[in-house]
Amino acid sequence: MKETEQPVLRDIVLIGGGHSHVGVLKRFAMKPVPGVRLTLICRDTHTPYSGMLPGYVAGHYSYDECHIDLSKLAEFAGARFYRDEAIGIDRNSRRIICRGRPSVPYDLLSINIGSTPRVNEVPGASDHAVPVKPINGFNQRWLSLLERAETHEGPLSIGVVGAGAGGVELTLAMQHRLRKEYKARGKDPDQLSFHLFDQATELLPTHNERVREAFSKTLRKRDVHLHLGSAVTRVEHGHLRTENDHSFDLDEVLWVTRAGGPAWLKETGLALDDGGFIRCRDTLQTETDDDIFAAGDIANVVDHPREKAGVFAVRQGPPLADNLRRAAIGKSPRPFIPQKTWLALISTGDKYAIASKGERFSQGRLVWRWKDWIDRRFMKKFNDLPAMEESSALPDTSAAQNPEEASQAISAVAMRCGGCGAKVGSTVLSRALGELRPIERDDILVGLHAPDDAAVLTVPPGKAVVHTVDFFRAFIDDPYVFGKVAANHSLGDVFAMGAEAQSATAVATVPYGIESKVEDVVYQMMSGAVEVLNEAGCALVGGHTGEGKELALGFAVNGLIDPEQVMSKGGLRVGDKLILTKAIGTGTLFAAHARLAAKGRWIDSALASMIQSNQEGARCLLRHGAKACTDVTGFGLLGHLVEMTRPSGVDATLDLSAIPVLPGAEETAAEGILSSLQPANIRLRRGIRDQARWIDHPRYPLIFDPQTAGGLLASVPADQAEACVAELRSLGYPLTAIIGEVTEQGEAIEPISLRD
Repeated sequence: MKETEQPVLRDIVLIGGGHSHVGVLKRFAMKPVPGVRLTLICRDTHTPYSGMLPGYVAGHYSYDECHIDLSKLAEFAGARFYRDEAIGIDRNSRRIICRGRPSVPYDLLSINIGSTPRVNEVPGASDHAVPVKPINGFNQRWLSLLERAETHEGPLSIGVVGAGAGGVELTLAMQHRLRKEYKARGKDPDQLSFHLFDQATELLPTHNERVREAFSKTLRKRDVHLHLGSAVTRVEHGHLRTENDHSFDLDEVLWVTRAGGPAWLKETGLALDDGGFIRCRDTLQTETDDDIFAAGDIANVVDHPREKAGVFAVRQGPPLADNLRRAAIGKSPRPFIPQKTWLALISTGDKYAIASKGERFSQGRLVWRWKDWIDRRFMKKFNDLPAMEESSALPDTSAAQNPEEASQAISAVAMRCGGCGAKVGSTVLSRALGELRPIERDDILVGLHAPDDAAVLTVPPGKAVVHTVDFFRAFIDDPYVFGKVAANHSLGDVFAMGAEAQSATAVATVPYGIESKVEDVVYQMMSGAVEVLNEAGCALVGGHTGEGKELALGFAVNGLIDPEQVMSKGGLRVGDKLILTKAIGTGTLFAAHARLAAKGRWIDSALASMIQSNQEGARCLLRHGAKACTDVTGFGLLGHLVEMTRPSGVDATLDLSAIPVLPGAEETAAEGILSSLQPANIRLRRGIRDQARWIDHPRYPLIFDPQTAGGLLASVPADQAEACVAELRSLGYPLTAIIGEVTEQGEAIEPISLRD
């Protein structure tokens, strides 16, 4: 994550990772606006480029070749990336309502979410048809269909509803791919049949006559059955009916037509057209609200109506970025007039393409190679990102909209007070924390919302107190997710001892800034933390929040434990099996993320692991006789295992190949991208017998990798180990594995042996 001394004055929030918004991110990355922060809200980390999607279906491109990594692009642009879905806009409070996180405030908002299939308009279509749009969710739907087609026995009939460019191109791409797969598996490709439906009387109605003739000829040559001039009126399982009362037996139906805006837009008060798309002026501002912009398929620029095509979304990226920039610094946006004709390149699935622009026309394999070159050049702009120079510009307050904001911004970057003067203001803090609802416990006498100076707790008879503390700076730009990870990490030590969490006291540092921005960061971060604490039955009872250069959060956690049920690091027993409940690799992955060298889906997997609680895992380990346990954190797997062997008076053997590893961690470690804490952890290699033998093993560097909110490492009696692993997996720890065993202490001074 990029760091800056510049206080945030204006928040531009981008809803959706469409073609226009990736252009905005790239443009702001190359020329940031001081004081202006971008936030991208998108449910998908990898967004497909529509121009290459048929080639992906046909098998000409890999997934990564035709998808833009939004996580990497946002990191490059210094933008916050919120992996969530917008489901509403409260224009009065200027906040975006999200499906799975607190609402997000905005100063300027841009919407680029594509369109939504109107399958509900045809009975049965929503249940029995596969929608192609929104295209950002198409990959999983296509892979499922591909798997069904490949395992299908006997004749297979596939129907595509929609004979525009998208439907025609998809039909031919699927046919090419499936025939090739059938041949590779020794199946008869002639068992495949394809049907193309549309209520229009001709193909590709927005293209010239020569294009239509060329595709009509191609479809006939490829034995695709055309059914034009009659709308589809019903879809059932294995069956489709049209308005002229013809019926067709189909094994699969894909829907490539009748798209519109999502239903939630109707509740925003924004002016929409008959299709549910947002009505915009030629500045790309909505007709209703000057602070909300829209682009791509979701936008209807009323003075310049154009076809819903990716080329227009791409072309809108630069003017959208420029107008957002101008609006952020108080200047008037400029009008944008799209071209009247555009280059259309439509492939036929077999590395052959047809080109047109207005009445001009060309076709052939050279046209496909031309299209391939254009598409790859476009993708390179967003996936091959240059290293950015650190900005040394002085703080700039030009984005301030009033003297009070400018004054706060100047104060934020001036010499700050120390001591209690560095605390976040009480008004800001009370507003940010006022909406939090930590759970209430009977043993908490004085808690968070009491006016007293400290919390007061009671300890039930027969219980002992476990106390621990953790604190670290943010490693991602999403304060809500960071809050969840920080709370989960801090609870880990309590769970590893076999205790229940009772209370937590927070210590946070937030970057300097104007009050409204500081308030939102505190609220987002603590909302995530309180969700995790509440789920664990742990009451947030107080804390301290101060200003600093970086966002950071930690907790002092109290737990309660039965003194007879403590899992300690000194409890390893000879013959026990070593169990690890989560995969390792967070250190190398986030080091790679900072260098734009990690794929977004790798980071998604790491974050999903980091926000998973160890509470149920610890309880399961106790049920299966565990006496020794620790959570794997900063010292890495090897460091924590060595910590356990010493007080236990035993040695241990690790099976390197059995250790679960997060996706991408082996790749980034092999590139030499390691955490800054790795060198200190590697000093523990002296605890490994014959360690020189293992340094080339791909898992070797990962046993030193420091973890954040890592899993539990425990020893379980050998006769309980398999049952314990099975139960842990059923509880939601799917990568749990037996990774070694505890052995008698030998004569060698090194306690750890490795094996493959």
